[in-house]
Amino acid sequence: PLVSPQVGSYRDISRESLSLFRLLEPQIEILVLGTGDRVERLHPAVLKQMRECGIAVEVQDTPNACATFNFLTSEKRVAAAGLIPP
Repeated sequence: PLVSPQVGSYRDISRESLSLFRLLEPQIEILVLGTGDRVERLHPAVLKQMRECGIAVEVQDTPNACATFNFLTSEKRVAAAGLIPP
């Protein structure tokens, strides 16, 4: 079984922790990441790897990430969310 590392803060977001999102079927178009109380910068290599897999990544604070995810799914977009509680 696939075991993803624990993510307790935005610092824990890595290629490995996002690996599950690359395996989903149907493939997601966009991954919305909520980084807690505020928007945090992720390592560029992590974002690049997701783009190379055809997945756009939107990084926001978690309350806005929830709203964005809900909007995308209401438009029938194939989206997923990874949310760190604020």
